[in-house]
Amino acid sequence: MSTPTTPKVGFVSLGCPKALVDSERILTQLRMEGYEVVPTYQDADVVVVNTCGFIDSAKAESLDVIGEAIKENGKVIVTGCMGVEEGSIRDVHPSVLSVTGPQQYEQVVNAVHEVVPPRQDHNPLIDLVPPQGVKLTPRHYAYLKISEGCNHSCSFCIIPSMRGKLVSRPVGEVLSEAERLVKAGVKELLVISQDTSAYGVDMKYKTDFWNGQPVKTRMTELCEALSSMGVWVRLHYVYPYPHVDELIPLMAAGKLLPYLDIPFQHASPKVLKAMKRPAFEDKTLARIKAWREICPELTIRSTFIVGFPGETEEDFQYLLDWLSEAQLDRVGCFQYSPVEGAPANDLDLDVVPDEVKQERWERFMAHQQAISAARLQLKVGKEMDVLIDEVDGEGAVARSYADAPEIDGSVFIDSTAVKPGDKVRVRIVDADEYDLWAELIG
Repeated sequence: MSTPTTPKVGFVSLGCPKALVDSERILTQLRMEGYEVVPTYQDADVVVVNTCGFIDSAKAESLDVIGEAIKENGKVIVTGCMGVEEGSIRDVHPSVLSVTGPQQYEQVVNAVHEVVPPRQDHNPLIDLVPPQGVKLTPRHYAYLKISEGCNHSCSFCIIPSMRGKLVSRPVGEVLSEAERLVKAGVKELLVISQDTSAYGVDMKYKTDFWNGQPVKTRMTELCEALSSMGVWVRLHYVYPYPHVDELIPLMAAGKLLPYLDIPFQHASPKVLKAMKRPAFEDKTLARIKAWREICPELTIRSTFIVGFPGETEEDFQYLLDWLSEAQLDRVGCFQYSPVEGAPANDLDLDVVPDEVKQERWERFMAHQQAISAARLQLKVGKEMDVLIDEVDGEGAVARSYADAPEIDGSVFIDSTAVKPGDKVRVRIVDADEYDLWAELIG
């Protein structure tokens, strides 16, 4: 009698860290059911593509990857943010086996079952999945998703239509997951959601329990609890609501990384109004100044959009002046591109020509590059802790508290006497516009 073969799944995860967490959940479930995850199209019995649908270029990439998977394997299941546009996917790739939207874990797993059923003789007690589940990040850091969806209606964004309104996870569940990750060796937790500051609003900040202690489902209380775990805690996608002020003393006390990822998107009040941005107030610069007085080490990263409909040269100059004043540390910038289904498409505002967008983007990047370079120069000569990400024959690549993985800079160390996941003390010896160079201390 022949031995049943282990069913094999290929997996491609596109898009943001929030989509990566969705992929990890699907893979954890499949692993628990005895599926093997394989790295090539050829070895897989079926391929799952977790798509991104945020902007047109991301949709194009998703369609390209689906096409590649069909060509190389033939059996393709599609999920993720672009999955809400099933018609658009099937118009280009009619042979896909199943299409689902984001967070529809059960439907994806069921679709896999239909193509390649799990082994009937699989014993989940033998093929154990680690308690932290299957992770797609390196062992020493992990994304911790605290909520799904968003209550805002920014005119350039379709996330609420893709991922729905805000739904917060119970704080006890989030903290238990964080604890499992830390026990498994994670040294850095990256807190993510569509709107981290709004955590718990939908649950009216309900009290939950963790380790027998009452904890409110609210950002400040969540951060205080996470800070007791003895690892780096980094906050992403934080809107500058008033209660963000409560986090700064925790950062100054070393309980949280002094790092805030705040998507400001613009500075001109007129453009922000057209964007329907939440929580904008003219006092933002004063608040940044006050935060830095409490916590001088604070690093602020942000993203901006140039060329939004109706943006004038005067609006753009306002943004550059604001950047000079704000002295942000890490900044990304996108040229506005209309997203199908976004309310901004219907605004009765002048469209900014592509060549003007490109020219403004170049001026923006040059302007911010000078600010970033000057801020990094201030770190030369200082000592700090860094987390090692990778080591090769030439040395180590690490990150400081000011650097989130894959989006910020790196700290390069001329030493191979360290390994990924190590936290070491270094002295900064050089800097450019984005990165630092350091030597080990001791």
